[in-house]
Amino acid sequence: MGVFAKRTRTKTRRKTRDADQIKADLLSPRHLEIFIETKAPEDLPGLGRHYCIECAKWFETDTSLVGHRKSKPHKRMLKQLREGPYTHEEAAAAVGYRTDNGPVKTKSQEIEMS
Repeated sequence: MGVFAKRTRTKTRRKTRDADQIKADLLSPRHLEIFIETKAPEDLPGLGRHYCIECAKWFETDTSLVGHRKSKPHKRMLKQLREGPYTHEEAAAAVGYRTDNGPVKTKSQEIEMS
């Protein structure tokens, strides 16, 4: 039982900022500046000099940051940020709430009825 608790704790420790927070950082430099000011440089890897804005991660060296930008997790995050957040309609449809307006008529069906 202790093994499962340790694994859960590790997963939550790796969790960084959510996609909507990162999107706000990209749109507003002031939003990012406020977030970075809350961190003490002495506590950050590489004294807080190497930061990936898209993934909200700190790195020890510039070389590791460049390597990260070529990695698959970074590219996945870029794709997620490009797609954007879910809309309320998509969230409601995922839960099972949606409006069904009946079958959609094609143009050929409309012509035959006329």
